[in-house]
Amino acid sequence: MATLYDSDKQLNVADPATTLTTISPIDGSPLLTRPYPPSTAHLDALVQQAHDVHRQWRKVPLKDRIRAVHNAVDHLASRALDLGPELTAQMGRPRRYTPAEFATFKDRATWFLDHADKALADENVDEGRPEGFTRIIRRAPLGVCLLVGAWNFPYMITVNALIPALVAGNSVLLKPSPQTPLVAERIQESFEAAGLPSGLLQTLHLTPPQMDHLVAHPLVPFVSFTGSVANGKRVEKTAADAAQRGGGFKVVGLELGGKDAAYVREDCDPAYAAENIVDGAMFNSGQSCCSIERVYVHESIYDRFVEEAVKVVKEYKLGDPRDDETTLGPVISLRSAATIREHIAEAVSKGAKALVDETLFPAAKAGTTYVAPQVLVDVDHGMKVMTEETFGPVMGIMKVKDDAEALQLINDSPYGLTCSLWTNDTDAYYALVDDIDAGTVYRNRSDMLDPALPWTGYKETGRGVSLSRFGFDAVTKAKSLHLRNV
Repeated sequence: MATLYDSDKQLNVADPATTLTTISPIDGSPLLTRPYPPSTAHLDALVQQAHDVHRQWRKVPLKDRIRAVHNAVDHLASRALDLGPELTAQMGRPRRYTPAEFATFKDRATWFLDHADKALADENVDEGRPEGFTRIIRRAPLGVCLLVGAWNFPYMITVNALIPALVAGNSVLLKPSPQTPLVAERIQESFEAAGLPSGLLQTLHLTPPQMDHLVAHPLVPFVSFTGSVANGKRVEKTAADAAQRGGGFKVVGLELGGKDAAYVREDCDPAYAAENIVDGAMFNSGQSCCSIERVYVHESIYDRFVEEAVKVVKEYKLGDPRDDETTLGPVISLRSAATIREHIAEAVSKGAKALVDETLFPAAKAGTTYVAPQVLVDVDHGMKVMTEETFGPVMGIMKVKDDAEALQLINDSPYGLTCSLWTNDTDAYYALVDDIDAGTVYRNRSDMLDPALPWTGYKETGRGVSLSRFGFDAVTKAKSLHLRNV
């Protein structure tokens, strides 16, 4: 069995040379197979088609592009009840939570569509200039955009670049995770059903060399990749090598690993913080780029916080995600489950204490994808569970004496996606926020994306921006119109 070049690094496939096979994490059964493109020439023809359609699509008036994409989004959202079960089967999220994936897709898309007029309109900058001159800043589409998605929030991740790219006048190649191949196909179905031109949005299931070929393709100026640091570096290097060979410089957006921190100050309600932090750590079985994996708690409320956190964790129901009562489903693969268990075991061997009795979760068995949620104390930064991405239903809790110690520990990480501060002191939040190396710093909440705010990261979490008005900038280039009226 082989590991595909993809954002998740984990999928087992039957015949990686010619066919993609998706394995359900629920029971290890094969769900579906998809053929890969038969040749490089075939891929090149698809890219050329996307480029040609983009050249026509960009001439469609902005208001008409907005209307067409709006119709497509509504069409997809209307299918949520039908598509939810297949999402559960592909990636294991409990069925009770899948409708939110489609609701969030629509909410984020609607935000982009409501703001597209202003974000993409020509900007006249003639104020104060001599009469006889006209100066305009225009946002021009880049061309063919390659969007490489991840399996853990596949609709929600895809929407971040998909909507601004299409509305701005680009065409899109969707390369979904092998774990959730149906997501891109369902998006394409809805967008074509809504009347978008054929070839404007295409789904591609690719081998590693085919992925490299598209990243390097001279007609693909933009690549958005969500996934592992290792594969993000591969995308970056492939794009840079293409530029060296004369293939043009590319815009590459990368959202990679995370090891997000929470700091609970002495002035907050520990019960409120515990309830919300546990949700931020355990939702989707801890498989979120911005899930809370490490928690630092002021010594004065440490014991109370730990007690409350353990109480919340024990209320989870681990089991088959197709059952209505399940609140915690399997992790994505046996490989992932083994990594999570290894992180816990290594921490315990170094002196950490596991506070949740795994027998409370009968579904959790060695050799399966069902992993019991766990809270670890007496942890430190010499343990993988506090330094490496665990990506599972586990959180480590450390006691700190003050803000300075918490700040040092928060920044002691190669990653910097989000951080949450739990405090009733607004001044304390503002005193800390600028020294935290993270793209988003929450106060009294976590694990949430607001479409009005840019989504970005520090250090090895990646670079580039999605969401917010800057999301339009990522898929367009500035063009200056400088007119002298003679």
